[in-house]
Amino acid sequence: MAELSYRPWTDGDDLALLQVWGDPATPQAHLDRTMLRPASGDPWARTLVAEDQGVPVAAATLFESSLHPDRLWLYAEVARENRRAGVGTELLRRLREEVPPSGTTAVRARYTVEGADGEAAAAFAASLGLHPIQRSRDVVVEPGGLPLPVFEEDGLTLEESATGSVELTQLVADFYNAVHGWDRSEMTLGRAQTMLLGDPTGAKGAVVLRDRPREQGGKILAFAVSYEPDRLDAPADVLLGWDPSLAEPAAREALSGLLAMLAHQYPVKLEVDDAMQPLGDLVDALIAAGQATVVTTTHIVSDQ
Repeated sequence: MAELSYRPWTDGDDLALLQVWGDPATPQAHLDRTMLRPASGDPWARTLVAEDQGVPVAAATLFESSLHPDRLWLYAEVARENRRAGVGTELLRRLREEVPPSGTTAVRARYTVEGADGEAAAAFAASLGLHPIQRSRDVVVEPGGLPLPVFEEDGLTLEESATGSVELTQLVADFYNAVHGWDRSEMTLGRAQTMLLGDPTGAKGAVVLRDRPREQGGKILAFAVSYEPDRLDAPADVLLGWDPSLAEPAAREALSGLLAMLAHQYPVKLEVDDAMQPLGDLVDALIAAGQATVVTTTHIVSDQ
């Protein structure tokens, strides 16, 4: 450890580290690297870089999330040739020397399970005393695996919804909070627009499934928001959710009908947490039937 030096993150470190780390192995790895940032006070964030003879080889960040206030986000990455030498552990130890004004000390992190990098990340998380608190899967659902719902003039109705709709935004916020009991969230209307529904998120459009037409007082049972895919030839990326006040059988039925419509002709990609039980049960059945494929699996880990 003596040959390494440590300093705060500065402009240009992202490009310098890219030369050492290489391209991210997955889209999530690309997104996670954006967590590395200069120090700030609101939200509180600290990032350190480890250098080997003046060359950046590792970095780690610890920061507060206004959405999930009970844990700090941790992200660390170390060049392959410098792994298993305690570099990541030392970065976190130094980051923990300063406690944010909120007093929050619990941390959470995530890593993609697949591949050699997944094995290294799992070993690193275990060495820090981090244990799994949630599993998330990216799943591609193929066309034709579900029966189409029956629509009626005064019954079940499928309709487009503006992503700026207050009704949809409120439901998305309620859904998000309901399925994040494992890591308490404070999703609001404003945050739902900023993080999930606004134009900068890549949201292209939304559809909702109602128990009857809106003009007859129909209630939204389930919703789907589509996003720009990573590639033009990739399946549509969809956030699929339901009214959390529904009983699980009713939620599963609504999700099945909406998903059948979404994947009637083309495949779609969903992110499914184990906490989303009605959706998880539906997806598990499709996987077992060969109608869906798990693309990536992510473990979210924490020390509390």
